[in-house]
Order: sequence, then C-alpha cells, then structure tokens
Amino acid sequence: MMEQLAVTLADIRAAESRIKGLVRHTPIREDAVLSGRLGVPVLLKQEYKQDTGAFKLRGATNAILSLPAEVLARGVVTASTGNHGRALAHAARAAGVRAVVCLSRLVPENKIAAIRDLGAEVRIIGASQDEAMQEVVRAVQAEGLSEVPPFDHPAVIAGQGTLGLEIVADCPRVATLLVPLSGGGLAAGVALAAKALRPELRVIGISMRRGAAMGASLAAGHPVQVSELPTLADSLGGGIGLDNRISFDLCRALLDEVILLSEAEIAAGMRHIHAATGDPVEGAAAVGVAALLAGKIKPHGPIVAILSGCNVAPDLFARVLCRDPELEAC
Repeated sequence: MMEQLAVTLADIRAAESRIKGLVRHTPIREDAVLSGRLGVPVLLKQEYKQDTGAFKLRGATNAILSLPAEVLARGVVTASTGNHGRALAHAARAAGVRAVVCLSRLVPENKIAAIRDLGAEVRIIGASQDEAMQEVVRAVQAEGLSEVPPFDHPAVIAGQGTLGLEIVADCPRVATLLVPLSGGGLAAGVALAAKALRPELRVIGISMRRGAAMGASLAAGHPVQVSELPTLADSLGGGIGLDNRISFDLCRALLDEVILLSEAEIAAGMRHIHAATGDPVEGAAAVGVAALLAGKIKPHGPIVAILSGCNVAPDLFARVLCRDPELEAC
C-alpha cells in the first residue's frame, strides 16, 4: 500500500533534512489528568510552539525550499484559513520571496494581522476558502505567481509528515494518534510517516460537525463541497477541492476513523488544555483532547494528541473560558 501512495516515507525523510534548523522539534508532555482518567498514558504534542504558532510552518518551508530559483523569483500565492498563510509568509520572507495570501472574510482578524506583519500581501476574497481559491487561480494565470496549496501538494504533505517522525521518535510505543482533520495535509503526512514506522498504530482524524469537508468527503467516497460555517475550530474550515489530487486518497488509505465534535465539546477541550498547560490553543488544536473528554475514543495507549496551533484571538479565548453559551450552542 505505502509504495502506491503519492507521498512516501523517503519524501518525508528528505523534507526532514531540508527543513532542519528552520522549524522546531516541538515538545511532548503527559497530561496527568487524562492519563489517570483513561488508564493509559495520554501525551500532548505541543506543535503550537512553532515560531508561527502552528504546524503549517513545516509544510510551507519544505514547499518553498523545493521550488526552483526561477519559480521563486516570480513569487508565491496561496489560499488559507490563516495558519498556512502565516507559515508561507514566514518561509517566503526567510527566502526573500514575494508572497500573496488570499483569505476569506471568515478568517479571524488576529490571523490576518499576523500574515501582514510578516510582509505578505493579503487579499480578502469572498466568504469561504473556496472563493479565496478563485483569486489564487487568477493570480497564477494573470500574475505568474506559483501556487503553494495549504494541503493538497506533495511537498506540503511531506513537510507535515515530519511531525509524525518526531512523534514516533519521542514516543516509540505510541498506539493511538489523534490528528486534527481539515484538508488532510497534516493527517495524511503524519499518518504516512507514523504508520510506515509503526504499522499497527491507529490514526484517528478529528474535526468539527460544522462544515467538515474531509469528513463528508470520506463518508461519500469522493470529494464533496460543504458549506463553510463559523466554528471554534476555524482552522479546520474550508473545502478540500472537488479536484483534490493527493490528500483525499491518502486520508482514505491511512486514517482508521474520523470523529466529528460539537462546539461545546471543542470548547471543553480548549479549557482542559489551558488548565493542563497554562497555554491558550485554537479550537482546531483541541479536538483530540476534546474527543477523549467526550468519551468518543476507546482508550488504547499510549495516546498522542497533536495540539496543532495557538493562534486564537484573545477575546474569543476569554469567552471560551467564561463558557459563553453562544459559542457552544451548535
């Protein structure tokens, strides 16, 4: 099976060498409360401690470093729900490359500001990532920019897969791996790397009920379009593309299960992680812990939950901590 996939362990190993020194080997720590409650070790992979506050720096950096100099000279463009755009802006600035990031109106202002602060040109287009993607297509055709997609790209997936290598290196006996699921770049890369090293490992993709495009597509057996809705897990929003070439097939082949969560469950995960670590994390980062708290995963450990990002607006996080019922109604 592994040999037939569009991204290989060798690609991920090459990405690991390529981005070494440019991304952090992030810490992993035990959640003593959840370990005691579930009877198996529960470990939190604190990927939000990357320089840009999210795992996306791995894939964006690998993609930039994989492009020929003549392509980079024309500049790069992407659509994003926020974290990939920030990562691409960071990687492009480090390489001295022009970056254009297309975002929808649903992207939180704190993420938009962070992208601008890194020197990227920001374009706000439409009310969904799919609409922002239309501007990417236009920019590629009219301006000669090179697209660096947020997930459906082999170099991006290979870069995200380096996170899977780290997890197995730091927790060689990991039995269950909980991965936030959106467009599938993270889930595909991590599952590929981890299962290549531990074939018996269970990898579970976790998303929100409100507009989970990959979850709906996997259930349908092919990419489908869903409405993008406001959610605490805003980083998991957006479509996977009806012409998805890579990440859908990888997720279909490698994920053992997909779990969808309510907004209240996601909020509970955010509060628990803050209590356990002292750090605020995004709703998208909290979904693994949220699924454990909700009793939606049979404990088989050690369990590693990826905490994928911390780029949450302070006012929103304060409302989560205060248990604002408006946020948890759906």
